[in-house]
Amino acid sequence: MRGGRTGGQTDRRTDRPLPQPPDRPTAPPSALSALPIEFVGSFPDPLVRLSPPLPEVALIGRSNVGKSSLLNALVGRTGLARVSGTPGKTTLLNAFRLPEFYLVDLPGYGFARAGKTARAGYRQLIDRYLLERPSLAGVVWLLDVRHAPSRDDHEMQDLLARSGRPVLVALTKADKLTRSAQSARTREMAVALGLQADQIQLTSTPARLGITELAASILAAVGDAP
Repeated sequence: MRGGRTGGQTDRRTDRPLPQPPDRPTAPPSALSALPIEFVGSFPDPLVRLSPPLPEVALIGRSNVGKSSLLNALVGRTGLARVSGTPGKTTLLNAFRLPEFYLVDLPGYGFARAGKTARAGYRQLIDRYLLERPSLAGVVWLLDVRHAPSRDDHEMQDLLARSGRPVLVALTKADKLTRSAQSARTREMAVALGLQADQIQLTSTPARLGITELAASILAAVGDAP
């Protein structure tokens, strides 16, 4: 995916896409839900060594975008990642091991209630992980489909572009919109981010929309990892 806006002085393009599977008429259980998974731990060090060394796919998004819910839906475990009604609860790297790779839940960004020092610490953790992590095979970037990208989102887009990692945009909370509005908002988000529509995956955790396709993209990215 070319994960960046066009125009301006900053080139926000990413180098390679996460492969997208073909469209499917139905939504069977996610391929990840059939795999064993375990919580490895929470870590403050962006370069912590995980054992055994395996490729990693990170999930990143604003603190209220629904990361935990999407992660649980992907792996078919309701309580694997804690879902909190209070944004900003994820403050460390949360690593989950599957047989051939790790899923890493990164701290949310843009949480206004966190203090300035705390926000700076979260951002340093995210920056170093995305820019310096040698085992990072791809990133799933979550955005709320109902809202236009914020300044924080565009700053994150710059960071993802600089990282050179494969990125897939997952639009969350599609169940909050009508079907026609879902299509319209997907096109609008693609324009706002300077992306093609097929570089974005529309998702809904309650409706399980796009979950199967997103899981297949993650598996494809891990399979392409060196």
